[in-house]
Amino acid sequence: MTEATLIQGVNQALREALRQDPDVVLLGEDIGVNGGVFRATDGLLKEFGEERVIDTPLNESGIVGTAAGMALYGMKPVAEIQFLDFIYPAFDQIVSEVAKFRYRSGGQFPCPMVIRAPYGGGIKGGLYHSQSTEQLFTSIPGLKVVIPSTPADAKGLLLTSIFDEDPVIFLEPKRIYRTVTGEVPAGDHRVPLGEARVVREGSDVSVFAYGAMVPVAQQACQGLDSQGIHCELLDLRSLVPLDEAAILRSVEKTGRAVIVHEAPGFCGFGAEIAAILAEKALYSLKAPVSRVTGYDTPFPYALEHLYLPSVDRISRAIERTARAA
Repeated sequence: MTEATLIQGVNQALREALRQDPDVVLLGEDIGVNGGVFRATDGLLKEFGEERVIDTPLNESGIVGTAAGMALYGMKPVAEIQFLDFIYPAFDQIVSEVAKFRYRSGGQFPCPMVIRAPYGGGIKGGLYHSQSTEQLFTSIPGLKVVIPSTPADAKGLLLTSIFDEDPVIFLEPKRIYRTVTGEVPAGDHRVPLGEARVVREGSDVSVFAYGAMVPVAQQACQGLDSQGIHCELLDLRSLVPLDEAAILRSVEKTGRAVIVHEAPGFCGFGAEIAAILAEKALYSLKAPVSRVTGYDTPFPYALEHLYLPSVDRISRAIERTARAA
């Protein structure tokens, strides 16, 4: 075990995968000489060379299209998009091709590739470097969508994703790249997809979060202990596949649910969780499901601190839900 930041967990996963399998290659803008805009690939070019750590032109469609071709020929490419906000030139490749290869070939051609992208606000990135659009990808059959919140999960989930036979959209909460630290197992540490992590157990309210919202929600939950409100916090980690069983177990125990994410509320991923609870846990619910989300506006610069769910907003939602009849 070594103490590491979340970005170091990502780097460790990439290094481990490159060492394990010669078919693993990395490609993206500035990932070689510069080590990536956030230094996620720092040092990898020197160790593995330019044939496996490939600096590409500024062309998201080309990056994803090249990675898809590599995957179909048996390689395991990991494509980096510098910011999730700029993935849209490659959206047609992802939705129309990458997500469909296994199905359209009757299972003969899996597409084992990962698309990494930093997402979300919290770094004063403004309009085009702060968006959370994970729900666009969770609605596309054929894609897996994974979001870590700890250094150990950043490594373990990314390694699992790289060696998965299906394409994975791996979103990294850049707000906590260097502010969250924790112990990371050495070597081939893998975390299964589709299993939520119980951050803390509780009996009164179930709180569901992922990515950068997990530590914020955890702080809110801890602050409410003194008021006699004991929250159970689940880090979803994997949106597709989703650990539906863990969500239902928690709500069956507490009878109340609060969902937290920084994407806009309308048609956000929290709506899917609320629908699952309405369909499968209605008789367990003692109060309406509550959501704490970003607002249904473009992401602001000067008012970033108001847009993002805060400890105060989450705490107030939990209090209302806990006291609702």
